[in-house]
Amino acid sequence: MRLALIPAVAAVSVLGAAPALAQALDPLPPGEGRDIVAVACTQCHPATVITTLREGPQGWRGHINGMVLRGAQLTPTEADTVVDYLATVFGPGVSLPPPAKVDLPIGPGKDVVETHCAVCHDLGRLVGAKRSRDEWSGAVAKMISYGAPVTADEQKAITGYLQRHFGN
Repeated sequence: MRLALIPAVAAVSVLGAAPALAQALDPLPPGEGRDIVAVACTQCHPATVITTLREGPQGWRGHINGMVLRGAQLTPTEADTVVDYLATVFGPGVSLPPPAKVDLPIGPGKDVVETHCAVCHDLGRLVGAKRSRDEWSGAVAKMISYGAPVTADEQKAITGYLQRHFGN
């Protein structure tokens, strides 16, 4: 009798997980690696966290390596597949449906944030982010280290704007 219950319990478990998997797949474009992302990444993050980033292969590699260090269950081959997938479907300049319109607060540096940060990020991320002044300085410096084409004056303008409007 107990052995007969094992397939039934397994079927219920799979069917119970199906809506969650379908929801995780929904915002992810088709491609090799999509299913791995839906399973491995959305255990901890909603897919919208992933879909709002715009990283090249190096940036995605850094995110994936960091997540593996934090416990994401990916083999090296799966990690390579995920990096390739994410860089292809969520890389800089990839055309996706426009995000919801975000009206940033008016102030010095707003135009620089809109022209430079929006290349890789959905500006809705800024509205919800609260970082300290030092954290914003570090975040902007990190983006420049990833290759954001920003002059020293633009870096100051972006950092100052983010600190004034989204610092805590």
